[in-house]
Amino acid sequence: MNAAAAPDFAAIKTRQKAAWASGDYAVIGTTLQIVGETLCEAADLRAGERVLDVAAGNGNATLAAARRWCEVTSTDYVPALLERGRERAAAERLHAIDFQEADAEALPFDDGSFDAVLSVFGCMFAPNAPRVAAELLRVCRPGGRIALANWTPDSFIGQVFGTIGKYVPPPAGVASPALWGSRGRIAELFETSARSIAMEKRHFNFRYRSSEHMLEVFRGYYGPVLKAFAALDEARQQALAADLTGLMQQFNAAGDGALVIPSAYLEIVITRQ
Repeated sequence: MNAAAAPDFAAIKTRQKAAWASGDYAVIGTTLQIVGETLCEAADLRAGERVLDVAAGNGNATLAAARRWCEVTSTDYVPALLERGRERAAAERLHAIDFQEADAEALPFDDGSFDAVLSVFGCMFAPNAPRVAAELLRVCRPGGRIALANWTPDSFIGQVFGTIGKYVPPPAGVASPALWGSRGRIAELFETSARSIAMEKRHFNFRYRSSEHMLEVFRGYYGPVLKAFAALDEARQQALAADLTGLMQQFNAAGDGALVIPSAYLEIVITRQ
């Protein structure tokens, strides 16, 4: 009996890159800034430290680290997202940031180049999780910290991706990104190279006018949702919209007609051996 073929990670990443480059993730990404600030505090960043932000998107952790007087390298494989980060950094006159296009699975840096390596809802989406973990560990110096914020499988965002997967199946052989938000998966990926691993479950609150408003924003600007709708015919688009709206209403914690959706994420700080 033949073993299943290994996933074509290069092809998968090409499709992912196109998805994240579509729309304008920064419209949604900027609302998550508080997570970058909280993660930098959890990592106990110190002024002057060399910090790498992996799959930085529009730069939430990047800006948070720069505000703490760190020397920051901000990386992503979508040039348009790096440009949004540059614009934000320029507006705040944060100059100690180097923006570089880079793949989380093949970081172009020497071993032990950074005191701290960060990722906010970023590297969890790379298809080859063991390879990403190995790269994060490689570029972090001995005794340095790797700090991650990852949506949990049972979170609102985890359920969004699960709902989309019913309409547009994920690539065969690729584990769910939300597994990065589980304690067991983090231990599996990092424990043998870690001096310690601290994990805490936190919540980010999405705040929109209504479920219809949130769907409009996500459908227009959030690449994975935009691409999912584009892949469906009209009837399936309406069904997906109804399912996502129902999910938003299910998670809504506001009782005044607005929309407040707590989405759980795992905050992780790994101290490297």
